Amino acid sequence: MSAEQLAYAIITPYSLHKSRTGGILARLISRTSLDLAGARMFAPSTELVEKYSSVLVSSGNEQDRRVQTLIKDYVTKYFVPDPKTRRSRRVMVLLFRGEDAVEKIRNAVGNFSVNRVGGETIRDTFGDLVFDEHDNVRYFEPAVLAAPNVEEARVKLRLWAGYSDSDGGILKDIIPYPTNIKPQRTLVLIKPDNFRFSTGRPGNVIDFFSRTGLFIVGIKLHCMSVAEAMEFYGPVREVLREKLTGVAAIKAKTALENEFKFDVPQSVAGKLGELMGPLMGDNQFENIIKFMSGSTPTTCEPQSREKPGTEKCIALVYEGENAVRKIREVLGPTDPSKAPPGSIRREFGQTIMVNAAHASDSEDNARREMGIIGINRNNFREVVESFYGKA
Repeated sequence: MSAEQLAYAIITPYSLHKSRTGGILARLISRTSLDLAGARMFAPSTELVEKYSSVLVSSGNEQDRRVQTLIKDYVTKYFVPDPKTRRSRRVMVLLFRGEDAVEKIRNAVGNFSVNRVGGETIRDTFGDLVFDEHDNVRYFEPAVLAAPNVEEARVKLRLWAGYSDSDGGILKDIIPYPTNIKPQRTLVLIKPDNFRFSTGRPGNVIDFFSRTGLFIVGIKLHCMSVAEAMEFYGPVREVLREKLTGVAAIKAKTALENEFKFDVPQSVAGKLGELMGPLMGDNQFENIIKFMSGSTPTTCEPQSREKPGTEKCIALVYEGENAVRKIREVLGPTDPSKAPPGSIRREFGQTIMVNAAHASDSEDNARREMGIIGINRNNFREVVESFYGKA
């Protein structure tokens, strides 16, 4: 049995600009069945780019070396801040863990070949290597970068982890906007129901969000603790207690009439609803907490409530004009059965709770929710250092 490995996939600035993130992530997960272990946005500094590009050419094979040289030149030119605007460029680094992870990611990304005939790999679909009639490269876009072997994965991941505080996180002043536009930021959670199996669903959901034309400026893999889930969904608790009063009245009336074989007056049913509604609301709240964290507040020991839960989600920060409204329009209403065709919840949701994704409903709530889940916490570096040890 092969040992567990840590691998990476770096999504290039051009792939991010063309909103190909979802399609790329879908293939990486579905074609490797690896565990998505971390994610972080970077705005690489010139220093990081120089150090990274210096270790990109390593192969003794002439064809591989030629491609690696193309990648080095590409990184040197397109990963650094734009020389005209001086704005940094967006790069996304994804971490994957599992047996033979490096080789599996490498195979999913694919190699460039002059005589390629298929479209199986990520580079087949999203990358380009175009030659002119003199066999000179006319256009090159690698789409995704991955390590060729385990040792290079270790060296390069330690390098990126070392710069993950200074050059990574929630990116600021990265997108140029016209002076008359005031961009918003909003939070999206790709919920745990998308990670039950190794499918392309997390990427597919992100692909739907790309229709908004907004920009991803932050990403974090997050396992919500019970305490975080309780605070995150705290405002929903009272809403559920009140909203379910009528439902409880109907259910109680029906159950009693079936049991005792006589009609229960509506006035009595109303009183039963007042008693049972809050209990139903609290039960539903517990179910939400368990869905998001893996445990309920009543079964989780107080000292364990702050620990990361067992359920996984992807937290994304989107930026752009009217970001809150645009994201929620693509997401659709809470109840998938009431969501319009083409919305995320209609396509991927199952129930009011198991409904694919969450999106903040205001800028204020976006800030509140980002604070609760610690969107700025650098668990990318934690994953790398826990696997390789501190440099």
